[in-house]
Amino acid sequence: MINNFKQPDLSKPRYRPKRITLLNIKTYKEFKERYPMFANIDNGILRKIIKKFNQNIWNGVIDNRDGVELPNSLGYLFIGTCKPAKTINMNYALSKKYGKVIQNHNWETDGNLGKIFYTNYTSKYRFKNRDLWRFQAHRDFKRTVAKRYPEEWTKYIFMNKKNKVSHLYTRHEEGFLKELKKYNEFEF
Repeated sequence: MINNFKQPDLSKPRYRPKRITLLNIKTYKEFKERYPMFANIDNGILRKIIKKFNQNIWNGVIDNRDGVELPNSLGYLFIGTCKPAKTINMNYALSKKYGKVIQNHNWETDGNLGKIFYTNYTSKYRFKNRDLWRFQAHRDFKRTVAKRYPEEWTKYIFMNKKNKVSHLYTRHEEGFLKELKKYNEFEF
């Protein structure tokens, strides 16, 4: 059954939460006080350096199947292949054009979705309050993944809905321990 698409009213007021960013005057000032050798560098140039570094990280995540380890043991980023959700994945552009609800089916990827995963599960990433950390991808990162995922979707790790990301690590360790228990040094 095809439902009619109710187009949103873009002239209505919107609630936008106040954005807090780390790239502000206070951060630049503290950075220059801590590292006086960079005191003469313009804040705009520092911002470009930070953005270029972040861009290099997310390009590495997209290019490498196993993802990228973040600096200072903050965690690990990778792209995983997931089965689609049971809910409607609506294509808003086509729905608006035809006035009917039209779903995305991801035919190029056999219906699978690409998701960006962040984990700090492994023991070397354990730091104070690590459970409070989360990763939110930048708009350019998400758009680049969306553009390149249909072309390279088979190279990424398949994530099972039932298992957590931490099972990627424990499953490997358990398999290793089972093989170790089978081994008897006196039987050759």
